[in-house]
Amino acid sequence: MNKVLNEKLIYLVLSIVEEIPKGNVATYGQIAKLAGKPKNSRLVGKILSMSEFYGKYPCHRVVNYNGRIAPYFIEHRKLLESEGVVFKDELHVDIKEYKWNI
Repeated sequence: MNKVLNEKLIYLVLSIVEEIPKGNVATYGQIAKLAGKPKNSRLVGKILSMSEFYGKYPCHRVVNYNGRIAPYFIEHRKLLESEGVVFKDELHVDIKEYKWNI
């Protein structure tokens, strides 16, 4: 992973995340694909976990492939709900309704 992870990729991923419209979500896989690394969705998660060191980005708009929010990110649900995103259950966004269509 260290061979892949570099400042250029970090800023590329964060710039993609910055483009996710308010009230929409994207998946880690979507972001990885847009960054030219379609098999590196976990790497996207790693980058997002470090995002606070690079500025303020709307990382709360990124969920897993089936709409699940990050369980360790306490504010995740509140931030999405404040943007009008509706949840199917406690941990899952209605991905069909709110997924960012690029």
